[in-house]
Amino acid sequence: MASESAAARPDAARPDAALLEIRDLRVHYRAPGLLGRSGPPVRAVDGVSLTLRRGATLGLVGESGSGKTTLAKSLVRLEPVTSGEVIFGGQDIAAMTERAFTPVRRRIQMVFQDSLNSLNPRFTLADTLAEPFIVHKLAPRAELRDRVAQLLLQVGLSPEMMDQQATHLSGGQRQRVNIARALAPGPEVIVADEPTSALDVSVQAQILNLMRDLQYRLGMSYLFISHDLGVVRRVATDVAVMYLGQVVETAPRDAIYARPLHPYTRALMQAAPRPDPRRERGRLQAPIPGEVPSSSAPPAGCRFHPRCPLARPVCSTDEPALRLIAPQHWSACHFADELAAEPVLAGGPETSGSG
Repeated sequence: MASESAAARPDAARPDAALLEIRDLRVHYRAPGLLGRSGPPVRAVDGVSLTLRRGATLGLVGESGSGKTTLAKSLVRLEPVTSGEVIFGGQDIAAMTERAFTPVRRRIQMVFQDSLNSLNPRFTLADTLAEPFIVHKLAPRAELRDRVAQLLLQVGLSPEMMDQQATHLSGGQRQRVNIARALAPGPEVIVADEPTSALDVSVQAQILNLMRDLQYRLGMSYLFISHDLGVVRRVATDVAVMYLGQVVETAPRDAIYARPLHPYTRALMQAAPRPDPRRERGRLQAPIPGEVPSSSAPPAGCRFHPRCPLARPVCSTDEPALRLIAPQHWSACHFADELAAEPVLAGGPETSGSG
């Protein structure tokens, strides 16, 4: 994706509502090669611009290897940023020193996919949930157990559990603890990386309902990462689609599900299973052909063109810019205008059993 001026970026569409702005962000690193030598640079995130609106949920979707998790980790400083800006509270947090970022860290928290490995198995829940209060100096030690009890109640767990260890909990309970830990310092943004993908379908619904309720009561914004288009359709207010380190489409949720304006988004929707067996039997499911290319050697031109059913010669030579095609609807496809002229889709992926 070519670098663009501020007037031509999706993050410039509604600047008055922006809480977190990602501007031309790049996260490159070198993977180990043969005989101890470093290999070619991996362009995990390669020129991403996005906006998270205040009180909104931005759903980020794409196949494995698209760069979603690397992008998420870079926002909370778990991955170093190569270039670009992350504007939060009027400051570029990507350019901050670690010391300067420390007071900002409490305002942007992360919930991880692996609920067990993200918790210290030797800690009790009281230890785990008290830690943010201690690190950020938010409560005296005499009040810690009361604060922990309040957090547990907030996420639907009993305060009587606080002396248990995470290994004694179910997957859904552990994820509630992870959410509680993220809530402890009072964040404005929670980055949720596949927070329900490792859970049973019925438990997924409970966690999604909890997150939605917390957002409503506390006014937080979510960056919600998932490969499940049905889940994203349920929770997101806006959707961004990533492919091979770049955003290829972004729009309000209803617009992108009614009329996707990038062939990759359409392919994801066609490949997504539906929860209703009767409707699934009558639908031709179309897996996306081929594999995601390596981020260290992306194809020339449009990165999706080797797998795209609509590819034409220009797609293999010219990289399409992310451009505004319809109100608040951006697409990085040479032929997005043609897609915009097609009829609105009647269906789209439904919520996959998650509520």
